Amino acid sequence: MAKNSATNAAPLGLLGLMAYIGAAIYFIDQSDGSFWGVILGLLQAIVWPVYAVFHGLAALGA
Repeated sequence: MAKNSATNAAPLGLLGLMAYIGAAIYFIDQSDGSFWGVILGLLQAIVWPVYAVFHGLAALGA
């Protein structure tokens, strides 16, 4: 059973990785290009889904 659950979760992991890479490219592109700007862009790429869910729930009135 463990093999099936890992196999079924693989597409979601790939989707998450692609979303992270896309967000990292976006946030690094928006930075000033300095070392700390790139680091901040990578950190923003990690946490952007939190803000999306928060603002989505706020829009729904939750």
